[in-house]
Formats: sequence, structure tokens, C-alpha cells
Amino acid sequence: MSREEVQNKLSEFYEKKSPTVLIVDSERRLRRMLRATLVTRGYDVIKSQSGASALQLLRKTRPDLILLDINLPGVDGIDICRQIRRSCDAPIIVLTARSAQHDKVFALDAGADDYVVKPYKREELLARIRAFLRRYLPSETMSSFASGSIAVDFEHRHVTVRSRIVHLRPKEFDLLRCLIASRGRVVAHRELLHALWGPSPGERREELRVLINQLRKKIEMDPAHPEFIHTEPAVGYRFLPSTEHLRMSKGNAEDAIDPTCVTGITESGPEGTYTE
Repeated sequence: MSREEVQNKLSEFYEKKSPTVLIVDSERRLRRMLRATLVTRGYDVIKSQSGASALQLLRKTRPDLILLDINLPGVDGIDICRQIRRSCDAPIIVLTARSAQHDKVFALDAGADDYVVKPYKREELLARIRAFLRRYLPSETMSSFASGSIAVDFEHRHVTVRSRIVHLRPKEFDLLRCLIASRGRVVAHRELLHALWGPSPGERREELRVLINQLRKKIEMDPAHPEFIHTEPAVGYRFLPSTEHLRMSKGNAEDAIDPTCVTGITESGPEGTYTE
């Protein structure tokens, strides 16, 4: 099966509303560049050039994630962040040229979830967006998952392996959910660290390795030769659904899909940077 056929099958399977990203930035060129990048990745995009118009948009729309420049003309961008947080619980990623430590602290205290300084690497920003959306939209994108010997109920946080209930600690369950959400794709260490420990995870690579080993012991028949969770050396981890059976449910609808349609795709692309 060709790559295009695989992508077409996945597109047919995921017949759901694309995540909506609100871009708040006074610079038209950056708004256009970000919109083009996000639209080509399947996101819906709405744009605002000022804090006031962003607050008006939030009264009419419910974005799933917000990209906010706090260096807005005529207003205090930190205060805009604080006002957005009062009325909206979507993740806020501050995307700004202001690199002072106190600006970052003020923004995070005002309700921002992450702080990215321009110039930024495009692929890293996209990875942060994916990580936050996986953390905040799990129940909307997939309510259950079954493949081979494993079944997961995301809504009730139940995991069954070989018809037996397996008790996972919160971090173990969140890790499993992140991996399943990106099944077939290599999830980088940094992406998992951000998803599990937030925007400033620190040096937790060893904790992640331990967590992976603990999860394997609970869901794999032979943890030394895993069926589901595979290590990509120096890169990250990949969850491969069983070739026996794959079923995913969104709400009350269940669909079947050929596992090769999931495991045949990895994401790649050139890195880009933006400089003011």
C-alpha cells in the first residue's frame, strides 16, 4: 500500500472536527506563516491581531489551543493572557520575542502553559502543540482502544490485558494514552516529557525510561521483547498496534481499520525558523 493510500485511509477513519488554534499576534506576516503551517497539518485556524479582538473571538468560539504574543501594541500582553485564562481553559502557548526571565515567569503565573521565544524551530513548536492537545483533548478524540490482548477505556481509565484488569498509576496511564494517541509514529523523548510533566519538565529522561519499563511489565507478555511499546534508540518510543485486531471508538461509534494503515506512517519534514 502506498503512502498516499495509507494517508487517505487514516483521513477517512478520523472523521472528526479538526482541533482549532487561535493565533493572537499583531504582525500580519507571522499570522499568515503560522496559519499556513497549521492548516497544512490539518488544524482549523482563527486569527486575531489584538488582545481586544481575541477576547471578542473567545466569546463566540471555543479554540482548542491559543498561540499568544504578549508583545501586543497598546495593551499589556500579560494582562490579556490573564483575561483569556479567566474565560477559557484551552492551553496557551506564549510565542514572543520577549526573552527576559521575568516575562516568562509573569506569563506562566498569568495562566500560560508554555513559553516559546522567537526565533523558534517550526517542528518543535508543532510538537508542543501536539503534546498539549493530547493532554487536553483525549476524551474528545478517542474514548476507547482495543488491539490484540489490550483494551483501554480512556473515559473511565480502565485497562484490560488478556481479559484481566491491570491497575496503572496515573503517570503510567497518561504515558499509555500519549503513545496510543500517536500509534505508529515515533514520539520523541521531549514530546513525552512535555506531555507528562508540563512545559518545563527538567531532566527527567531517566524517569521516563523507568516509567516505560514499568508500563511494559504491566501490559506486555514479554517486556524484554515488547509487542506494543518499541524503543527508537536516541529518539523516543513508538506504540505499534497488534496485527491481530485493532478497534478504536469515538463516542458510541466503532470502526475497524487495517493495522498497516496505522503503522505505515511516520512524520517527517524540514525544520523552519522564524526571525523577526
